Amino acid sequence: MKVVLLTGGTGYIGSHTAVELIIAGYKVVIVDNLSNSSIDSIDGIQKITGVKPDFVKADCSVFSEIQALFDKYNGFSSVIHFAALKAVGESVEKPLEYYHNNLSSLINLLQLMKKWNGGNLVFSSSCTIYGQPDTLPVTEKSPYKPAASPYGNTKKIAEDILRDTINVSGSIKGISLRYFNPIGAHPTSEIGELPLGKPDNLIPFITQTAIGIREKLQIFGSDYDSVDGTAIRDYFHVVDLAKAHVLALKRLEENRNKTGFEVFNVGAGKGVTVLEIVKAFEKVSGVKLNYEIIGRRAGDIEKVWADTTFANAELNWKVQSTLEDALLTAWNWEKKLRVVRSEK
Repeated sequence: MKVVLLTGGTGYIGSHTAVELIIAGYKVVIVDNLSNSSIDSIDGIQKITGVKPDFVKADCSVFSEIQALFDKYNGFSSVIHFAALKAVGESVEKPLEYYHNNLSSLINLLQLMKKWNGGNLVFSSSCTIYGQPDTLPVTEKSPYKPAASPYGNTKKIAEDILRDTINVSGSIKGISLRYFNPIGAHPTSEIGELPLGKPDNLIPFITQTAIGIREKLQIFGSDYDSVDGTAIRDYFHVVDLAKAHVLALKRLEENRNKTGFEVFNVGAGKGVTVLEIVKAFEKVSGVKLNYEIIGRRAGDIEKVWADTTFANAELNWKVQSTLEDALLTAWNWEKKLRVVRSEK
């Protein structure tokens, strides 16, 4: 059985990817420092798949801790690297923390992969590396614009590190998946987005407002160039994103990557405004949201959505779920969390 290391694997995207990997027949080893995730996701993965992944608590930005992990498992032929700080707004306030954590963790992994004879690495990247594009939708060949946040810049620099390392290593191959805006939860409601403290993403804010945890949803900006003045993003189901990781890993294993290091956009390929998301959620949930529109948030761009033609053709990947499907799973997950909270 093929073994895959998932860094940050108890997190939102990592836990959903663990499920899809196990279903595809892989043995999953998860490493996470639990700084912004819960160990409970391991139980959720097991309930969905019937398999409990190995779990090691460690910090990828600390070399000695990750070295001990590689030594324990005699290296890994495949790694999917999720572990990173990821809040755009927070990165503006704490740039050094973001540069240290996000870049050190990747460098540590690459050094250890090189020591253990290389392997395959799928990297969790972001559409934030495009900045505010001049032309939409963005393709993988769209020129980089200055990153709007330190978070976005860490992803750009990380891809540069990967490309430069892979070009000379001869033993490491890699694919970077540039995420747009994954939302939703697993249809079983066993795992989903579970931010610790105040959410950084739109959908948890929406569901927590709908459930009564938060009094009011704040929407940042009303003067963007869109049909309703709110920012435009490319939202798609997290399970579809998880499946893209499996396809990317198989592409590396089967030596179908054409340049050693490849990048793919993963999104729905359609732009949706924040207010359109609010209205779609109200429709699927039957709950009227209390919201207010305030000023723009530092680090946010105006609009971005993906051209996924390359991923469709080369990875044989495309979104399967509708926006409404994704929002409904997010709402069902939030309602389950309410039950869990009430029982504690």
